[in-house]
Parts: sequence; structure tokens; C-alpha cells
Amino acid sequence: MNLLRSAATVSGLTLLSRITGLIRENLTATIFGASALTDAFFVAFRLPNLLRRMFAEGAFSQAFVPILAAAREGGDDASMHRLVDHVATVLFWVLVAVSALGVVAAPALVWAMASGLAAEPGAFEAGVVMTRWMFPYILLISMVALAAGVLNTWRQFAVPAFTPVLLNLSFIGAALFLSPRFDPPIYALAAGVVAGGVAQLALQVPALLRIGMLPRIGLDLKAAVADPQVRRIVRQMGPAVLAVSVAQVSLIVNTHIASRLGPGAVSWVSFGDRLMEFPTALLGVALGTVLLPSLARANAAGRGDEYAALLDWGLRLAALLALPCMVGLALMAEPLTALLFHYGRFDAQDLQMTGRAVLAYSVGLLGLIAVKILAPGFYGKQDVRTPFRIALVVLAVTQALNVAFVPAFGHAGLALSISVAATVNAALLLAGLMRRGIYRPQPGWLAFGAKLAVALVVLAALLAVAVPRFDWVAMKAEPLTRAALVLGLVGAGAALYLGTLAALGLRPRQFVRRSGDS
Repeated sequence: MNLLRSAATVSGLTLLSRITGLIRENLTATIFGASALTDAFFVAFRLPNLLRRMFAEGAFSQAFVPILAAAREGGDDASMHRLVDHVATVLFWVLVAVSALGVVAAPALVWAMASGLAAEPGAFEAGVVMTRWMFPYILLISMVALAAGVLNTWRQFAVPAFTPVLLNLSFIGAALFLSPRFDPPIYALAAGVVAGGVAQLALQVPALLRIGMLPRIGLDLKAAVADPQVRRIVRQMGPAVLAVSVAQVSLIVNTHIASRLGPGAVSWVSFGDRLMEFPTALLGVALGTVLLPSLARANAAGRGDEYAALLDWGLRLAALLALPCMVGLALMAEPLTALLFHYGRFDAQDLQMTGRAVLAYSVGLLGLIAVKILAPGFYGKQDVRTPFRIALVVLAVTQALNVAFVPAFGHAGLALSISVAATVNAALLLAGLMRRGIYRPQPGWLAFGAKLAVALVVLAALLAVAVPRFDWVAMKAEPLTRAALVLGLVGAGAALYLGTLAALGLRPRQFVRRSGDS
């Protein structure tokens, strides 16, 4: 299997997801602005979204996929089907209970995460209502994560990568067509989240049927829990919950802090986070999705050289693509934010404040993407304890940085703390893999790094000269002109960067890799 092609497939579909995601954020900013009620929605959505990232796509996937891959490598179909059925049964009934508990405890959860909303009339109550509406989303999306884990193990990457598009389309439809029917209109977005969860789960069923792996959810929870493989997954999930979700835990803490920095602060950080997640998902999520099953198979077969080479391939590709994104986000924070959000009720102050958050997030982009590659280096060997210990250190570092950065930089200090901590996280993971001999850098890194440095300097020079020449705020009245300029700069920057690398002798074929290559 060509891993570069698989990564490109996932990245391309993720690009579609992120484009529709940015359209949804654009509509949110245009229709609802950066108000206290918008803050309330982001707070309410962050609770189930945090659980999704921590338990469904994070800890669960990292624990489940290696064990399922090992079972498939063993060739015992009956054992494999039984494992999937038991995992689905436990996941379903546990999350039914979690969703019910979340609905009941919504007031306490909203207050714990964003007590500052209580200072705004109606915002806290709206946050509680929307939390109750959206909490069952965790059940739906966790079953989607289970399906994605199975499909990715079978190297069926397209459907799981496309699935998030349906959530974004539900958001867009709710914002455009349902908001006039709700009071306040922001409630329409909460309804869109639930509809999107149902649509995402429905899409998985035909794909699972095609490979004969549709899970059967049973009523005998006790028998499912008694399965030794299920217990092993649960044990692996415990420390992995924090290890893969440091940024998300920090984001929750940051949301609480931001809610006390005044109306709009939560929204500014959230919009900045959305823009930062665009390259993070295209690169980090795509590479991590493709790498984990391949790493698990290489480990099960005892191919240590292949394991190290897979990690090296992922890191080089990440550096090649993430570093220019860092430069682009940093030097084009204002025009990119203006292009995406500066419409309707999203005013010049919102543009300036969101742009500051984007600039702060750009600092940690390489670290955020590298973590998506380095953490699977441990999970592929079913080692969750090392990333867990590193995560504890990084969580403490993040909050210490908040103490230093927030008084100096306000809401942008929260984004900067996450960025610096992500870089620390990646550095510690890399050091751990190298110390254990799991990862050994392949020859050629010095020459590769020198070529990247030259191309990055050329890119930075172009953007540093071109971006300040335009008044991006005044161009709100000329959105098409602004869009053409921003996209033109992005295209010119990409062409110059890649052209410089080509002139220095770097070729795409150097990154082609097939699963099983050593």
C-alpha cells in the first residue's frame, strides 16, 4: 500500500472537511458575531467535543486500533468479530450512561468550565440548555470512532475521513435555515450538532457491511466486560485519556480563563483555534491515521527497522509541510482571519483580537502536528504509560505558562501557552522514542533541514513584504478583491516555497513509501 497516496487521500478528504468547517465558522461569525450567546454555544459544544477528542478519537482509538490490528494479523476471524462486538457493546451502554449524566449535570459543568458566563444575562442559561441538547452527541460520535478504527485497520480510510463533512453541512444548514425558527437563534447550531452526529453514524453502516464487520450491540454488558481483550483496551485507555488530550484539557481550562476576560474572548480563541486546526488536521490527523495501523502491524510482525523508518517518513513529511504553514499563519494572521470571518457582525476589533490568537497558535503548529506522529510511535507498541507521564508534565507546563502569558498578552496568551506546551510535548515524545531505540533518524536530515531553511526564508521574505501593503480591514467592503489577494498570496507563497525546494533538488518521489518498505 502506498502510504503517501493513502495520506494524500485522507488529507484531501480532510481538506474538504476543513473547508466546510471554515464555511460553518464563517457563517457563525457573520450571523451571530462574537457575542456572549456565541460564547455560550462554544462553551456548550466544547464539553461533548472534549469528550469526543479524549475518549472517542483519542484514547479509545489509540488503545483499540493496535489490539485490533494484532488480532487481524493473527488471522482468527471469530476472535476478531467477537472483540469488535464486545467493544461496541461496552462503549454503547457506558456512553448512554455518560450522556444521561451529562444532561443532568449540565449546570455544574457549564459553571465549572465558564463561570464568567454568569455575568452576562441569559448566556449561562443558554449554555446549560445547549449543553443538554448536545451531550448525547458523544454517544453518536464514539460509535463513529469505533467504526473508523475498524475501517482504518482494514485500510479503508476514505469514509472515516469524509465523515466530518456531514457535521459541517448540518451546521451550515442549521445556521442558514433553522436559526430564524429558534429563540435565541443560536440554539439552531445545537440542533445541527445532533443532526450531524446521526448523519455521521449512518454513513459508517454501509462501509462496515461491505467488509463484513458491522458490530452487534448486545444486552449482556457483563459478558462483554469479561472479555480479556476488552479489559486490556480499557486499561490502555486510562492513561491514554490524558496523554492524547493534553491540548484539549488545556483548552477547557483556557475557556474558563477566557470567559473571565470579557465578552468575545472565548469566541476569539475559538475562531483562532479553528484556523489553526486547518493545517493540523490536514497534516497531523492524516499522517497519524495512516501511520498507526501500519506501525501496529510492523510491531506485531517484529519489523523494528520498518517501524523506525515509518516514523522518520512521517516526521520528514510533517516538517516539509508544517513549517511553511507556521510561517504563513504567523505572517498572514490578519488577512487569513479577515478572509474567513470579517463579515456581518464580526467587526474590526473581532478581526484584530482573533488575528492575535492565530499568531500565537502559529508558534506551536509544528509541535501540534508532530505529536500526532510521535504519540502513535508509543501506541503502536501498546505503550501508553510513557505518553501519559509526558502529558502530566506538559499539562503543568501549560498552566504555568498561562500565569506568565495571560497578564501580558490577554486571550492571545492562552493560545501561546498551548503552542509552547505542544512544542515541549513533541520534544519529550521524540526524546523518549530515541532513548528507547524505537526511533532512529535516517541519514540525510542535515541536508534536508538546510534546504527547508532556505525555502522558508524565501517564503517569509515574500510575505513580509507583500502582506503589509494592503489594508485588510478596509477591504471588508470589497470581499471578492480581498479573497483574490489572500488566495493569490497563498498560491504565490506555496509556488515559491515548492519551487525553491525543487531548485535545491528535493523531489516528491523521495516521499513515496509503501507499507512493508524497510
